[in-house]
Amino acid sequence: MSENPGANAPTVLLTTLAVYQTEFWLEVAAKLATVGYRCSFLSFDDRSTEMIRARGFEAFSCTESPRISVKDESQFQAVVARYDITDPGYWLGHERMTFGITDVQALRERLVNYLDFADRCCAELKARGPVVLIQEVGGFVCVIASYFAARRQGIDNWFIEPSFFRGRLFFTRNTFAAPEPRTNGASISEEMSSYLKQTLAGRQIVVPLKDKHQYNVATRKIFNRRNSLRLVQKVIDKHLLGKHQEFGHIGHHVRTHLRMLASSMRLKKHYSGLEALQRFVYFPFHVPADMALTLRAPEYLDQLALVDELARALPPGVKLAVKEHPAMIGAMNAQRLISLLKAHDNLVLLKPSCNNYDVLGRAELVVSVNSKSGAEALLAGTPVIALGDSFYRNSGLVHAAGTLADAKALIHRLLGGAKEIPDSRRTEIFFQHVWESSLPGELFIANPENARLFGDSLITALAQA
Repeated sequence: MSENPGANAPTVLLTTLAVYQTEFWLEVAAKLATVGYRCSFLSFDDRSTEMIRARGFEAFSCTESPRISVKDESQFQAVVARYDITDPGYWLGHERMTFGITDVQALRERLVNYLDFADRCCAELKARGPVVLIQEVGGFVCVIASYFAARRQGIDNWFIEPSFFRGRLFFTRNTFAAPEPRTNGASISEEMSSYLKQTLAGRQIVVPLKDKHQYNVATRKIFNRRNSLRLVQKVIDKHLLGKHQEFGHIGHHVRTHLRMLASSMRLKKHYSGLEALQRFVYFPFHVPADMALTLRAPEYLDQLALVDELARALPPGVKLAVKEHPAMIGAMNAQRLISLLKAHDNLVLLKPSCNNYDVLGRAELVVSVNSKSGAEALLAGTPVIALGDSFYRNSGLVHAAGTLADAKALIHRLLGGAKEIPDSRRTEIFFQHVWESSLPGELFIANPENARLFGDSLITALAQA
């Protein structure tokens, strides 16, 4: 852990949305406290609030905040205008999609109340001295409200998300946009070069440790002791003890996983192997309703509509291969996907078990909204069309499409000539920049060593600002 920052060190304000996050943040807060940092919490989960206070840290609880009632449209617009929010519907889209919420008024009420709660907390801490807000990047209303409240108070908001590299994180200040790697020098480190060689040799996809349990078939997610215990605990907390849970849409969560199980079973007979393909373009499905789509590329949120357009755009003799995201097998609407397979004889649904690097290596072209598969395609030497906001969009190594029409034109140009293989030296330099723009650590892995690593990285990021 870094040296004592002195009396002028800012208070570190951490948002927590669930117990698994709180367990991690408490380890980090304890480590930061040993070198002189003060830590406070914006808590959006009642059990978390109890845990934080039991450890002696300050917790501002959203459920202890006075409620605001927005009675008409003019009141709502007056509140959001104070935070320079010009398109509230856009900012509510992620939560609406993720939890299947149809009551938009309830979401607007939540936004207003969370803005007021976070604003008052930020103002109180700011009156004591410097403050920084630390959050996992996300599209939930509480995260968005905390960001806008901090901005109104002149407080920096640091968003954290997994880097392309396992065990490393991006720290991005005051924006929901994808991180953009710094371009400082062209010296390739042995550590980074070794990582890339091992990744290619082992054909390993990037899986953050916090999400590793998601990379399973639907049956193993449902019939899983860990998930069953968590479900029981959440039901008890919500329905017997009356505790607030930000992720308290339990029924929706259960129904979603049952639908995924049913969809995965329906899709089984429609899967194809990679060996049957010759010329093809590859589109890897993103996690549905992930903030990478809902906030960073909302125009491509309907991935099946995009697949329909891409299949129509391909020249004769070229197929479009799609594959489900390995963490969300069965998440795509099976009926719509099967209908597309019947409507387009050039559309192929690959088996989920197909290794992504095998697919990338054989594809003539990869189309990605902002998936890490786009970056993995560069390592495989495959041309990439990037549709959305991603850390590699402005790398100069991919073909950035401003619109779907641009993407279609690029498809015809790239398939009509010699394969444009990304320059290997420039690719390696770019990934060195990505390495240098990220720092060691994992999110929400609550062990002392990772907490120390993460704490050091956070202090480094703050010092570089």
